[in-house]
Order: sequence, then structure tokens, then C-alpha cells
Amino acid sequence: MIFVLPPYPYDRLSELSALADALPGGLVDCSIGTPCDPPLPAVIEALASSGSERGYPLSAGSPALRQAAAAWLERRFDLPPVPVSSVAACVGTKEFVASAAQILHLRKPERDTVLYPAVSYPTYAMGASLAGCRAVAVPAPPGQLGGLDLAAISDSDAERALVLWSNSPSNPTGGLGDLAAESSWGRAHGVPVFSDECYAEFTWDGPPRSILQHGPDGVIAVHSLSKRSNLAGVRVGFFAGDPQLVEFMRAVRQHAGLMVPGPAQAAGVVALADDAHVEVQRQRYRERLDFMATVFSKFGSPVESPAGGFYLWVPVPQGRWDDAWSMAEELARLGGVLVSPGDLYGPAGAGFVRVAVVQPMDRLELVAERLGGVH
Repeated sequence: MIFVLPPYPYDRLSELSALADALPGGLVDCSIGTPCDPPLPAVIEALASSGSERGYPLSAGSPALRQAAAAWLERRFDLPPVPVSSVAACVGTKEFVASAAQILHLRKPERDTVLYPAVSYPTYAMGASLAGCRAVAVPAPPGQLGGLDLAAISDSDAERALVLWSNSPSNPTGGLGDLAAESSWGRAHGVPVFSDECYAEFTWDGPPRSILQHGPDGVIAVHSLSKRSNLAGVRVGFFAGDPQLVEFMRAVRQHAGLMVPGPAQAAGVVALADDAHVEVQRQRYRERLDFMATVFSKFGSPVESPAGGFYLWVPVPQGRWDDAWSMAEELARLGGVLVSPGDLYGPAGAGFVRVAVVQPMDRLELVAERLGGVH
């Protein structure tokens, strides 16, 4: 059987992008969670002046980067001391998500199933496909936007599972999961739980959570500087948790030559040590979420603020549009704003559009002005 690569999800938005860009003032791109705000100046200085560009960087991350990550985990989640040996770097977290199933399959070749949230970032399922494994979607609990309905996982799927992916706060819904229940389920079934926590700094409903707060056994928490520190182009992430899992992932990744560039690691050390710039970014996203929720409500598409993340998960009003794609088309045509139809995140997302509030306020105000006369 020949592998047929599906279209890249966001490439499907090209026609809508052109439609939005035709308006005076051009396209306002709220389709992808690409940070548009400036990084911390000290991070840019570290990136330019580390002197580490000549030698090969350590695949696991420099001692300074691993120590900075461990210290941040302890500080942000009120954890007991995190051994540096249970932390390792990755080249941004998308690469880690996409490659994890292939690596884990080497560890347990008799298992062939990746469990992942039914409405989620597409790379969890794609990682399973790239590894030649089954991707099995797990729905959210009834009436909830986030989390996993663990009771919906069949015994046969649990027996075949390589990994259970968790994502809290959720992309795209902003919902929060029950990390304690997920870690307990994984331990009871002998299934590693990998918790994608890249939006943890933007938790609005209570303090940020990590699966590591429920113990490291059988779990890995995955973190990124892309959202937290506006460093998506620098590609710095890290994973931490169960020492045996971390060491296995680290060792295989080293053989594959997966390395964060030395200057990027130096920048990551500075970014992880500074919490003040993250609070500034939190305030920016909070303002934009509230503003755009009001804009959509006035447009006839009421939406609740998320429990976490910087996305609005907007229900498609019944009777006004046929589906999320027709709603996205009208938003592009009238508002010049590009949003993501919810089925890009799985069939269960078909009744929603996702709005990434990454654009600065003046661009979002332009969208509000354009849509203001629409009734």
C-alpha cells in the first residue's frame, strides 16, 4: 500500500485568504496561531551573541537550557525539584508531536495505536500515520469542550495503545482536561500519557496546570517557547517527566540528529528565566479575546471566552450559514479576516470556526469596523 499524503490543512484556506486580502487594508490573518508580538529584547541579544553557532549543539539541550526548563517547571507549577536528567530539548514541539509515535513504536512494536483528542491539532493523528500506526480519536466528555472521555476508550484500543495524547488548554477549543484522571488511566493501562501543554501560560480559568503535578511516572509534559515567548521561528521546546521515557526519547532523537541550534538554546535560557514578559503577553491576549468575543456577538455569532489558550471557538449559528466553510467565506469577504473552519481539527469540529487572536489590536479593530455594518 502506498501512503497518500493528505493536503496540508491550512493550504485549504488559500482561496479565502485571497478573498480577504482584496479588501482595502488587506488580510487580517486569524487562522493560525502565529505570534505577531515582539520577543523580549534580551532574548534577541542572546540569540545574536552566544558564540555557539560554530559547534554542534547537544541534542538533549545544553546543561543551561535543561536547568532553565527544570527551574521554570518548578516555579510555574509549584513542583518539587525536577532532575535535569528528566528534561530534554526538542526542535519546537510540532516536530516532537509528529515523531513521538514512530519512536515509541520502536520501544513497543507490538502496539500500534495512538489515542488523541477528537477535536485537536492535526499533528497528533498525522504522527500516527507517519509511524504506520492507527490513529484513534477520543471524544471530550459529554458537554465539555476539553479533556478526554476516558470511558469511551475500548479495552482493545487501550491494549494496543502506544500513547495517549492530552492537550490542555486545548487547541482549538480552549477547554481544560482532567490531567489527574488521564495520568491515572495511563498508569492503570500501562500506556504513556503525553501532555501537550504549550498553552499553559494562557490559562484563564484558575492557575496553569501540568500533568507533572500528579507525578512523573508514565507521563511526559511537552512545552514550547513559541507561544509563551513569541519565539515560534526560533524552534525551542522541551519535554520532561518519566526518567525512563525521557531517556529513551532523548537517545533515539540523538541518533536521528535532532538538535536545537546553539544560538536558539541560548535564547531559550533567557526566555525561560523571565516571567514578566509572559505576563505582558497574557494581558495582550486577554484584551484581544474579550474584544473579538464582543465583535462576534455583535455579528450574530455569540461565543464564550475560553478557559485557556488564545483562540475563540465560535459556534456556527444554525440557519445563518450552511457550515463552517460558508461562515469563514463570509467573514473573509465582508471582514477581511481569515479564520479556520473547525473540521480542520477533526470531523467533530465541523460546527465551529477557530479565531486566533494573534493580530495586534489595530488590525482587530479594522475587522470590527468592517463587520460593524453587517446585520
